[in-house]
Amino acid sequence: MSAPLTIIGSGMAGLGLARQVRARQPERPVTLITADGGEDYSKPLLSTGFAKGLPPERLAARDALAVAEQLGVVMRTHTRVEAIDPHARTLAIGAERLPWDELVLATGAVPEPPFAIPDALADRVHTVNDLDDYRAFQGALASLGKPARVVVVGIGLVGCEFANDLVAGGHRVELVAPEPAPLPRLLPEPLGRGLGEAFAEAGMALHTGRIVEGVAPAGSRVGLSLDDATTLEADLVLVATGLRPRVALAEAAGLSVGPAGIHTDRYLATSAPGIHALGDVACVDGLNAMYVQPLQAGAKALAGTLAGTPTEVRYGPWPVLVKTPLLPVVSLPPTAPPARWRIEGEGRDLSALAEDEDGRLIGFALTGACVRRKVELARAAPPLLG
Repeated sequence: MSAPLTIIGSGMAGLGLARQVRARQPERPVTLITADGGEDYSKPLLSTGFAKGLPPERLAARDALAVAEQLGVVMRTHTRVEAIDPHARTLAIGAERLPWDELVLATGAVPEPPFAIPDALADRVHTVNDLDDYRAFQGALASLGKPARVVVVGIGLVGCEFANDLVAGGHRVELVAPEPAPLPRLLPEPLGRGLGEAFAEAGMALHTGRIVEGVAPAGSRVGLSLDDATTLEADLVLVATGLRPRVALAEAAGLSVGPAGIHTDRYLATSAPGIHALGDVACVDGLNAMYVQPLQAGAKALAGTLAGTPTEVRYGPWPVLVKTPLLPVVSLPPTAPPARWRIEGEGRDLSALAEDEDGRLIGFALTGACVRRKVELARAAPPLLG
């Protein structure tokens, strides 16, 4: 029988790996340890549920018991691993010392608010990074008994998707961010401005080029102080300013880590024997691609490696489809700064081609009707990790 496998994390990476392992090794003992409820759900759906009024249970395909039964695994929910001992090959869980033979860290990434959130505002200032967060934020919206005024802090992928979804759900939305236009990591500024215009036409107020210096109670609302001395008021605040890989466990165990995650090779092996990393927490050969397709490719490759067939992970030229129906957006961000962006099209139907010094395509961004070019351009683009 194969050595038992322990996976820390039950998000898309952890559960995806468990499925891939089970497909190759039906009898292998597998234990999943998770700090949350262990439900099987698609994280990208979190930013589409408010417009549809979907309760948390509608987003989950199955609960932890059903997952454990379906995959034939041991699922330990609401369990927090406090330390990893790579030499003794044990996990510290309270007073328990749980042995492991092979370990995979699929601990994901955590939101990093750019300002302190007072305890008095914990029920009104939210981040949404998992199903429990979604449950709390939806509960806060429902408790108002009316459409909410929501300030979304951040105009990246998560902030824009949630803003679009909240407006579609009948809420009033304002966006605040220091960047000049939405999706600064995915779109050159002219295309980002087009998305901003679509948001404004839908009734959103955009406060670009502004920094939130702090939040404080304002009666029954939240007051946000901006760096230009103005103050916004909201029923609720959603902070969507990016994610930081959860590397604390790995770092404390002496594994090689950096700002982009736990360092791994192409086989997803960390610097410690017997320990692999997968998903948003893993920096693979210098690249952390926090998107669904790289995560799925990693799970498939790692399952092969764990089954005895060493398999390097490869990422194709996979565009990111942004869920902003107010203006469709597709982007394949270049892995290195382009020499130029060549922009074609009219109005908000734009194609932006990222080119290197020799005029070769290294990425692209598409808005409006031009998103139909995604397959054509992806075929011409280089892989993210070849």
